[in-house]
Amino acid sequence: MALIKCPRCELNYIQDTEGYCKICKREMKGEVQREEIEMCTICNEAPALPGKDACLFCLKEMNANNNADHEENVHVDEASLDIDPVSSMDEIIPEIDDDTEFGELGEDLSLDAMGEEEMEDEEEDEEE
Repeated sequence: MALIKCPRCELNYIQDTEGYCKICKREMKGEVQREEIEMCTICNEAPALPGKDACLFCLKEMNANNNADHEENVHVDEASLDIDPVSSMDEIIPEIDDDTEFGELGEDLSLDAMGEEEMEDEEEDEEE
């Protein structure tokens, strides 16, 4: 009893006493191959939805729980924080004096000025 490849599909191995593999026999009889039904990994009672690990009921339940948790996290009671609400953006934005050193730095970091300096350097290198 040696194993040989099925003469029809040449994929599956059969014993040398058999004519065809089980899959080819099923196809020749015209039977439709049944797909295995995957069960829900959460409840193990209902079939899982195609492409999912859980059944419809478990997915709905998980979504409801996620939404409830998200709503609990989002809702914050301002009274418990003891923080005064900000009435305008003017209170948030600090005032910056124009006399600060940022103006001087801005000139030093100007891309135009840096480009001009590079051009001058390249011209000097070409002249040498």
